[in-house]
This record gives sequence, C-alpha cells and structure tokens, in this order.
Amino acid sequence: MAIEIKVPTVGESISEVTLVKWLKKDGEWADRDEVIAELESEKATFEINAEQAGTIKIVAQEGDTLKIGDLVCSIDTEAQKPESAPAAEKAAPAAEVKAEAKPEAKAEEKPAAEAAPTADVKATPVAAAIIADKKVDVKSVSATGSNGRIMKQDVLQALSNPGRKPGVELFNRNDRPEKMSNLRKTISRRLVEAKNTTAMLTTFNEVDMGPIMDIRKQYKDKFKEIHSVNLGFMSFFAKACCYALQEFPSVNAYIDGEQIIFHDYCDISIAVSAPKGLVVPVIRNAESLSMAGIEAAVVDLATKAKNNKLTIEEMTGGTFTITNGGIFGSMMSTPIINIPQSAILGMHNIVERPMAVNGQVVIKPMMYVALSYDHRIIDGRESVGFLVRVKNLLENPALLLFGQDPVKSLLEL
Repeated sequence: MAIEIKVPTVGESISEVTLVKWLKKDGEWADRDEVIAELESEKATFEINAEQAGTIKIVAQEGDTLKIGDLVCSIDTEAQKPESAPAAEKAAPAAEVKAEAKPEAKAEEKPAAEAAPTADVKATPVAAAIIADKKVDVKSVSATGSNGRIMKQDVLQALSNPGRKPGVELFNRNDRPEKMSNLRKTISRRLVEAKNTTAMLTTFNEVDMGPIMDIRKQYKDKFKEIHSVNLGFMSFFAKACCYALQEFPSVNAYIDGEQIIFHDYCDISIAVSAPKGLVVPVIRNAESLSMAGIEAAVVDLATKAKNNKLTIEEMTGGTFTITNGGIFGSMMSTPIINIPQSAILGMHNIVERPMAVNGQVVIKPMMYVALSYDHRIIDGRESVGFLVRVKNLLENPALLLFGQDPVKSLLEL
C-alpha cells in the first residue's frame, strides 16, 4: 500500500511553498516520523516527516513551487526494510575510529610542514625562492605549469593581486541568474509596501554607551555564571524601549482601517540576519521579562533563525522592532518600518568620539540611534520624546529598576 505525502497547511495567508531540499533519495527507506524533506514558505522553513515507514517515491523536485495540498512524494509501506541498513550502522563506529585516527596523524605532521612550506610544493627553483622570501601562501597561487607545477609568473601574479582567489578569472563579467526564494520575495514585497503605504520619517539621537559598557565589564562574568547566558546590549535596549513604549503608547500601536489599535503589552521583534534573508522573530511580553529572560530569548530566536528552524508563530505579530546594524559596522541608517507596526529602532556601531562635557573635550564611546516611524499615527513630539527617553534610560541604567542597589537588582545578582 502506498500513502501520499502532500504539502500541509502552514498558515492562513500562505498558498504556496518551495521544495528546498530532499533529505532522502528516490527509493530510499524512511522510518516513521523521520524528516524526509525541507519546504520553504514566504515566512519560514519547515520540515515534512514520513507518516509511515517505507520506501520513498519522489514526485516533486528540489526548487519546485508547490501549492498547499500538492503531492510531494509517496511512501510504499509494504516494501521490505533493507537488511543492509543495520549492518552499515554497526560498521559505522569502526569506520569513524579509523577516520578519526588519520586527522591526528596529520595534525602531528602539520607543524613540520609549516616550518618548511615549500617542501611538498611543486615549483620551479625560482618560484620556490620567491615563495620562501616573500612568505607567499601557496594556496593563493594558481599553478599553470605541467602536472600542477608553480611557475615564477604564477607567484608574481599572486603577489600583484593579493586577496584574489586562485582560479578566478580577472575582469570576469559573467552573470549568474538565480531564482528568488519565497522569503526574499516576501521581504521585497513588504519593504516596498512599507515605503508606499506609510508616511515614514526618521529621527536621530546619540547615546553615551559608557555606563552600559561599565556594567557589562563589571558584571558580565557573574551574570553568565548565575544565568548561563551572556549579558549583551540587546537586553538593555529592549528594556529601555519597553519603558518608553508604555509612556508613549502610540509608538506601540498600529493603524487598522479607520481605527488605531493600542497594545498594553510589548512584543518586541528582533531583526536577525538568517542564511536565507532577514527575519524578525518576536519576544513576547518583553516588558515582563528580566534581563536574563530577554537575553535567553534573543539567543534562542537567533539560533533558530540561523538554523532555519523558526516557526510562523515565532515570527507573527510584534508591536515594535529593534534592528542592530552595528554588528555589521553600520554607523547610521534609516531603518524601514516592519508593517503593520508603526515604528522601528535602529542601533549602530559604537565609536569613540570627542564630546564636549562641561566645557571639556572628553573621549566617549558613542552610538547613533535612529527611530523610523509612521507620521500618520506618531507625531514629532512623541517620536522625539520616545527616543530621548530611551537615550536617558540607556545612559542611566539605574533608572530601569529602583531599589537599594538598582544595578544589582536589575541584573538579579
């Protein structure tokens, strides 16, 4: 008996998906509930499992765009499980032991090879002399001589074009067409929609990151020891934004037709650069989380994003977004609103700059921050007031919590 495996329903607004990768080959055996393929929707990547054990009969191919309910493959449940599979599994550990033994031997030989980089290199005497004299990495040299022999001109070519990968043709003008993924299509559509449907403006300010950096330097080891998570900048920004959002509720609202929907909670979307594109998973009720809770949520969502394991629920909703271009070296930018939200905060890199303090020039670690907002719902007074409030909270972290020792209370130490 053969059962059909079809594209499941993955969301109300999703009508098609792309088959990204087969994890099983045609005719290969799959156990029940074993993952057999990966599908990608416009919002997330998800897996298809074998509903019953049997052999796979592939119908859809990698790269195909499928509708919800389309046939992906069939499984022959009456097929006999190959007897060679268990034997292969038993033999695997021995093979692994042998495979592990070889790298150790190579690892011992590596220092000797590094001491004499030209010993095993096929090169002419002149080329070998230049390699030794200029300390050229032979991996960066394209050998043009017979039997892979490095010529003098090959070494000179590598020296005159540092950083160029071997085998890459100079002045190459080849074009490579590549199909857009569903996720990239969605990103493109939503960004254009945000620009065309909102009255977007951006206001800027700068933050002295010295107080936060001092706290991290003093407490980061103890914080990690107690909470098993690193103390980063995102928890400070998320905490400050939650306080400011409650003081300026329009920044935490959005327009729905002729109504404005206000939120009494703060679901903070965190922009994460995933392998297949930008995603914005959500930290639910961030206003109720501790610093450690926020950091743990950030790590969990970022890890899932990098492994393409985010669910649609984890990326749905959100009342306000924080994006950090500073990790890529951005000094200043105007982030685009993550619709239907009404505002987004952009963090940037930290740069030591001369600042005037009480008539004196002082070097301080400064960060530019940007708030892009929808002017239809947020007035200039509210947008500037929100950003100034965030700035004050970040420059005075003790204001985030009150107590006898507010900093230690904030970090739950």
